[in-house]
Amino acid sequence: MTIRALVFDAYGTLYDVQSVLAKAEALCPGKGEVITQIWRLKQLEYTWLRSLLQEYEDFWLVTRAALDFALQAAEVEPNDAICGPLMENYLHLDPYPEASEALAALDGRKLAILSNGSPKMLQELVRNSGLDRWIHATISIDSVRAYKPHRACYALVGPVLEVPKQDVLFVSSNSFDVVGAKAFGFEAAWIRRSAVAGPATMFGMLRGRAEELGHAPDHTVSALTDLPRLL
Repeated sequence: MTIRALVFDAYGTLYDVQSVLAKAEALCPGKGEVITQIWRLKQLEYTWLRSLLQEYEDFWLVTRAALDFALQAAEVEPNDAICGPLMENYLHLDPYPEASEALAALDGRKLAILSNGSPKMLQELVRNSGLDRWIHATISIDSVRAYKPHRACYALVGPVLEVPKQDVLFVSSNSFDVVGAKAFGFEAAWIRRSAVAGPATMFGMLRGRAEELGHAPDHTVSALTDLPRLL
């Protein structure tokens, strides 16, 4: 295949959304793990509902609404002392350990992020993590006021990178995102990370399986560092 650009999802692909767990546990002892899992599941659900309802709010507000839900589900009353640090943590998520190595190995091609994150969230996250050294463009869906997997989101890539969609490899660990990218016409690689054991098993079972919607990924790998061999 001729790949001129690689476009990465951010949350769950380059950045570990579960890295909020330590902060959640410190603020809500004994409940950090369940709060973390519900928060992420509800965050994704709210993006889809916002798109279907055509009642767009940016990802920061969606993330806060999902956090409020998760806290109340765990019988914790949301307040600034808890929500403030947890929301701030979303601007300092840990990159996956192999992210820097993988991006460095891919240097020379156009590398970009396409994410549900608002422009401010993404700019701060990429800068704080140091991945801005390799990422040429950070593209937010905010301008189309719809969330992935809406086709309008993936259509943002072409005008920014000036690369036809058949020359783009889209990379995501979120199986619904892979479906959206593949349906749009990108080559798609799914990062299928091993499921997490323990209380997060339900989350791992849901996010560690391909969707039953057709549009299978072209490639399935277990880590970002597997990508260079595909090229």
